[in-house]
Amino acid sequence: MSTNLRAALWMIGAIFSFTSMAIAGRFASLDHDTFEIMFFRSILGILIVLVVAHVAGTLGQINRDRIGLHFARNLAHFTGQNLWFFALPLIPLAQLFALEFTGPIWVLLLAPLFLNERLTVEKLAYAALGFVGIMIVAQPDFGGISIGVLTGATAAIAFALTAIFTRKLTATASITCILFYLTTMQAVFGAIMVFYDGQVTWPTASGLPWLAVIGVAGLLAHFCLTQALKIAPASVVMPLDFARLPLIAIIGMVFYNETLDGWVLLGAVLIFTANYLNVTRAK
Repeated sequence: MSTNLRAALWMIGAIFSFTSMAIAGRFASLDHDTFEIMFFRSILGILIVLVVAHVAGTLGQINRDRIGLHFARNLAHFTGQNLWFFALPLIPLAQLFALEFTGPIWVLLLAPLFLNERLTVEKLAYAALGFVGIMIVAQPDFGGISIGVLTGATAAIAFALTAIFTRKLTATASITCILFYLTTMQAVFGAIMVFYDGQVTWPTASGLPWLAVIGVAGLLAHFCLTQALKIAPASVVMPLDFARLPLIAIIGMVFYNETLDGWVLLGAVLIFTANYLNVTRAK
């Protein structure tokens, strides 16, 4: 089996997982706020990581090296994921996913600050093309941008910071170590936000399966994406990742009566083009 085909199979798993998390998040948001969703998801995530690490014999890879960077990474991810869950029931799924795909553009712009990478005129041109796509997707009017669009777009910036900090961590930390602190730190963040007012909505028998799907799908999605990037270049993997946009648009249209907005799809095409040109041509 060719490496590209194996990468495609991993990406099918990632696409299925990301889509499942979005659908489950819609249902979970009927009973829980975003902090509760993140808290319960993280508790389940801790159990999964510890069991898998025990079976794989990688528990010894967990250490306290660069704990400050782990903290910064997980604070950024916690912020972005909460904003993403907050926007989930407020705007069409396709619009939210298109905004999420602006993450690589923000990485491009923020990398000189955090990774000492050079920002060339060529890269700025690709970022400008992506920004045009963002404006088309956001569809701002004279009354301003909706709170759902604003939080979805801000989530993408937080995810970009997460990617940058992850890139720095992977130079020395194992995936077991990264995932362990991902789940434990975000469980702590979630507990602080959930219990500070003493009002908690505990999972019900009908809601618990959706929280379980969110927890499992979130970890599985990132694992599949990482595996795909290990065996194939980003120029191959990225176009496959964008396949979840039309898929989620169809799901939104069929199950949630969301309009298949041609402007959102046009903006997404421009965002994809900017990202793809940056991966394949920028120097």
